[in-house]
Amino acid sequence: HYFVGEPYLNTAYGHVICYWDGSAHYLMYLLMVAAIAWEESYRNIGLYWVGSILMSIIVFLPGSIVGKYGTQICPAFLLNVPFICLPIWAGVRIYNQASVIQNSSVKVIQEIQKKGLLGRPLDLMFAIYLILATAFSIFRGMIVLDCPAEFCRLYVQHQEPYLKDPAAYAKIQMLIYMFYTVPYYLISLYGLLAPGCSWMPDLTLVHAGGLAQAQFSHIGASLHARTPYIYRVPQEAKMVFLSINIVYGIMPQLLAYRCIVKPEFFMKSKQDAKAE
Repeated sequence: HYFVGEPYLNTAYGHVICYWDGSAHYLMYLLMVAAIAWEESYRNIGLYWVGSILMSIIVFLPGSIVGKYGTQICPAFLLNVPFICLPIWAGVRIYNQASVIQNSSVKVIQEIQKKGLLGRPLDLMFAIYLILATAFSIFRGMIVLDCPAEFCRLYVQHQEPYLKDPAAYAKIQMLIYMFYTVPYYLISLYGLLAPGCSWMPDLTLVHAGGLAQAQFSHIGASLHARTPYIYRVPQEAKMVFLSINIVYGIMPQLLAYRCIVKPEFFMKSKQDAKAE
């Protein structure tokens, strides 16, 4: 049986990431193949896939090593090595493709970039979300680092006991959120404040892919039957748990969509382009 060689795949988290691989990643592959066949650009879906598969790898591999199945690592684990190298290589290739240019007049770009954050209600909402998400990411990171505060203890006990699951995937995920997505939130907040940050659409796409995979896996594993009962989300806390975590996962998708569909605020003016 395959799980004998890789028992960590038989965990709740292992099952859920396999669901994601067999559905979301498979759909992304089909979309990229279709775009190639039709000679269309697949840069956007490619960057989204890069974010998704990299997030899966950087949680799954360390979690398998440091979690309770770390003593059962066998040579079959090396089969995961290509999944580290391929996304990095593919990510560089995809990023270097020409991006789809939006036809916006200089006047329109200048008018939009003159508006402050208060004059862009949608961006203001995203800025508020980024601040709240930063605080929430730090909070959950502190929990998995065994913060002794009473509020942290109560949160784990009544809302997300899965954060203490000895399989360690939740712990690694929260550390990734604290040490990698928090800097992203701060950088994106700057991108919403300062016009001409042309890297915003690409960065939000990669992050949206990563957060979609991460939150799907975290929510699924928190509720999965293979998670020990004491680490599953309590029945009375499910509504709050789902509301918070779904919003945490959906908002990056909306931000990426906003940056791709209406990128004028992030476009460089001709003067800036000439200066570079």
